[in-house]
Amino acid sequence: MDYVEIEALLNTKHLTILGGFYPDADDDTPTDCKTLILLGPREPYFWKAFKNSTEYQRDQTDPLDEWSRQVIIKFALHLNATPLFPFGKAPYLPFYKWALRTQRSHESPIKLLVHDKAGLFVSFRGALSFNKKIELPKPPPNPCNKCSEPCLYACPVSAFASDNYHSELCKTHIMGKDSKNCVNSGCAARRACPVSKSFPRLPEQSAFHMNAFLKP
Repeated sequence: MDYVEIEALLNTKHLTILGGFYPDADDDTPTDCKTLILLGPREPYFWKAFKNSTEYQRDQTDPLDEWSRQVIIKFALHLNATPLFPFGKAPYLPFYKWALRTQRSHESPIKLLVHDKAGLFVSFRGALSFNKKIELPKPPPNPCNKCSEPCLYACPVSAFASDNYHSELCKTHIMGKDSKNCVNSGCAARRACPVSKSFPRLPEQSAFHMNAFLKP
């Protein structure tokens, strides 16, 4: 299968290709990997499909991770690829590094990844490693290049004000005053991104991730 055919197959389960690259020896990919593609939600269809899944209905501890594992493993078997995941037990796979290698995700002014289509709402459900070279489309420009950087100033408690993200400052605020309704609508800094604003991710999905973030 070529890139377009793989994308069409992934779309049947409301996933999409968020980028790909040809690994070098220091990329920490499987030894036989010739092409690595990263997978994420295809919005706005993904959330409804996930909510109707067995994994979500069972009310498991990590239903989204379990759904991703089941779906992506099946795709991997069909495509003769190796499935890889950003979750599980340590040592964790370097998805941040891989995302940067695709040149479709970039380090934003607040250090979170920003994607050319998903903005700061980018999230990875897994990856597929192929032992053959698949022709990849040319990546578009970095969306931050012509941006006024509203993400830097959107957080009500300046949790991104330094090079280190102050997660406890963030948690304390959103568990209390939550002046920008981050719990129900998603992180204010992520929402401020112009690309995020045009990305059709549902607030309910953002709320799911925020509640997972707040779990002990």
